[in-house]
Amino acid sequence: MFRTAPSSHPSRLLGALTALAIALPGAAHALERTGDKEVARMFSLGGTCAKCELSGRKLQGAQFNGANFSGAALVGSDLREARFLGANFGGADLSRADLSDSQMIGANFSSANLSNARLRDVEAKGVVFVSATMPHVDLRDTRAEGSNFSRANLAGAQFNDASLQGAVFAKVDARGATFRDASMQGANLSAGRFDQASFRDANLDGAVLSGASFAGADFRDASLRHAMLYGVDLSRARGLEQGQLDEACGDNGTRLPSGLTIRGCHGMNVRWTGWRPTPAVPAVPAVPAVPAVPPVPPVPPPPRY
Repeated sequence: MFRTAPSSHPSRLLGALTALAIALPGAAHALERTGDKEVARMFSLGGTCAKCELSGRKLQGAQFNGANFSGAALVGSDLREARFLGANFGGADLSRADLSDSQMIGANFSSANLSNARLRDVEAKGVVFVSATMPHVDLRDTRAEGSNFSRANLAGAQFNDASLQGAVFAKVDARGATFRDASMQGANLSAGRFDQASFRDANLDGAVLSGASFAGADFRDASLRHAMLYGVDLSRARGLEQGQLDEACGDNGTRLPSGLTIRGCHGMNVRWTGWRPTPAVPAVPAVPAVPAVPPVPPVPPPPRY
């Protein structure tokens, strides 16, 4: 089991890392200095380091192969160009850490603290960020196709020029976040809070925006082709034009800015004129009973001669 001591004991940290290097061939020559909080080019970190203290460490280029760092503290650590391969960082504190140019494959960051962290130009396809704390995180130019951000705090986050096709943003708090020029085809934004967010020039083709709020959000030149706007509140959104809505579809619960309309997903036009309850679905008429089969007539008597 790999456990490190607090940063105030560099000699014990060196001993733990040295033991790890013996277990992982090719990692021994990666250990250079620990007294000044530097672990240069750590090639491979495995095993368990749950709740360990690595704040402020220089771990540039490290590889976390199937490692368990759940609850670990890496506040302000240098993790540029690191590789997280099947690693578990659930509940870890990575606030203010720099993970730029890193690669995350099958990694778990659920409930992690990534506030003010830098994840620019990261490959994070299919990564789990469920319930993560990520206000003001920098995810510009990141490729996070299929990643799951459900219930995450993304207030003020930056997703400019990010690839977010098929990503899940259900029930997130993304107020004031920026998605400018982001590719969000097929993304799920259901029940999220995107007030004052920017989607300018973003591609939301085929995205699901049902039940989300967008008060003050900017949709100027955004693409909404085949987007589904069920029960979404766009009444105070900015930059929306009729041409954008003509390529999307909604329902009676869709709220739009004054004068704009949207077609229903089954061809019926919807115009928002104020709140009104959804009309009750008419009862299905009863199917008439099938008439009884008439009795078979009796056989006639034989003819008489």
